[in-house]
Amino acid sequence: MATIRGGGASPDTEDGGLPHNIEAEQQLLGAILTTNEVFDRISSIIKAEHFFEPLHQRIYEIAAARIQKNALASPVTLKAYLEDDPGLQALGGPAYLARIAGAAISAHAARDYAQMLHDLAIRRDLIALGRDISARAAQVDIDSEPREQIVEAEQRLYALGEQGTASRGFQSFLKAVTDAVVVASAAYQRDGGLAGLSTGLTDLDRKLGGLHRSDLLILAGRPSMGKTSLATNIAFNIAKTYARGQRADGTEGTLNGGVVGFFSLEMSAEQLAARILSEAAEVPSEQIRRGDMTETEFRRFVDAARSLEACPLYIDDTPALPIAQLAARARRLKRTHGLDVLFVDYLQLLRGGGRSDNRVNEVSEITQGLKAIAKELDIPVVALSQLSRQVENREDKRPQLSDLRESGSIEQDADVVMFVFREEYYREREKPGDDKLEEMAKWQAAMERVHGKAEVVIGKQRHGPIGTVELSFEGRFTRFGNLAKEWQSGGFD
Repeated sequence: MATIRGGGASPDTEDGGLPHNIEAEQQLLGAILTTNEVFDRISSIIKAEHFFEPLHQRIYEIAAARIQKNALASPVTLKAYLEDDPGLQALGGPAYLARIAGAAISAHAARDYAQMLHDLAIRRDLIALGRDISARAAQVDIDSEPREQIVEAEQRLYALGEQGTASRGFQSFLKAVTDAVVVASAAYQRDGGLAGLSTGLTDLDRKLGGLHRSDLLILAGRPSMGKTSLATNIAFNIAKTYARGQRADGTEGTLNGGVVGFFSLEMSAEQLAARILSEAAEVPSEQIRRGDMTETEFRRFVDAARSLEACPLYIDDTPALPIAQLAARARRLKRTHGLDVLFVDYLQLLRGGGRSDNRVNEVSEITQGLKAIAKELDIPVVALSQLSRQVENREDKRPQLSDLRESGSIEQDADVVMFVFREEYYREREKPGDDKLEEMAKWQAAMERVHGKAEVVIGKQRHGPIGTVELSFEGRFTRFGNLAKEWQSGGFD
């Protein structure tokens, strides 16, 4: 087994010329096995896959698992797990563990060694990625267009820059279980609160548990139901509560709220901003458009604009974006400004890769692409969707899963499907003539019951219950809010 003597700044010439430093790996593992506290200093820098030697990967993984359970990791305790390991047998058996423990570096040098091994691993991945890009570019293939290769290369480079590994591949069940415990712990520490991002709407948060990372959420509805309004409300609620700092695990990141990306394929950025300002300033959006405001309203509008300047809400209003371009722009936003949640308004205005004339197949490609973005960037993606007209032909206008346009793929790929429904919209259009007094009285009673109310119908939720959430809706400001219950507003003693 080749090693680099004297600190390991230059790569070995063996193993295909890939840079590595076996001696540094041995010394770092030795430090962990002799002083378990070293693991806490380096665990945020180096993972098992950053070791070049497969045996060292296995030693690190087992040692990490024991230390995280507050158990001792030493040559003696690890011997039982690795006694039959072929890699260890080839290097002299359990005595090898004692040898690396004897070569341990001092604890204060561990972070430098960990950083060096991490950087060498990144270099190896870069070399492998470069070779793969070169080989694919040299191979002229009708199914592999240069534009697609560029997008794929960018995607892999992003993953390498963001996660420190070119591809995830298989991961042990231990790693998956640890991640699940971390998420549950975060929710528990919020006094049984949310595991995901808060929407700012209490009852919706209670039903969904917030917006969960790597989830694709579909928000659907007929025109004029308020899909875009609800999406902008949630986006604004997340952006305005954004706070960054040091997390409990010692890493730097988002503590509350988040950085929001909003792809507005239907409305311009200026129109979308006007909607958000209308909600924040409590000035009707049509008055903002016409400039028909009193001095007080205009001052309120300007003050709201000033207070929102620092909001981390980024809008891209490029029309008819291909799904690959949307993914590339989302990656770039995360690299430059950070990204905690992505909104797409709306998915029927996106384009696929242009390889299919079949619209159902194209929508399937788009929804799969959106789900892939959610998993790759580890963020919730909220995509708006239109509903088919068959809703209008039913007496009960509440939407259901079968009303989704090209519903098969959307329903299948989404983790959550929600529908916005405002009965008030339909009741307004049923107003009887003034001469029909009895019908008018019934209509007024019905209007009073539904006025200022909206429903979010959760038709599918992979991780929780389905059901209906009632919200308030102020049409003048296109604002959804929490609906005060009678017992909350003091209606009952």
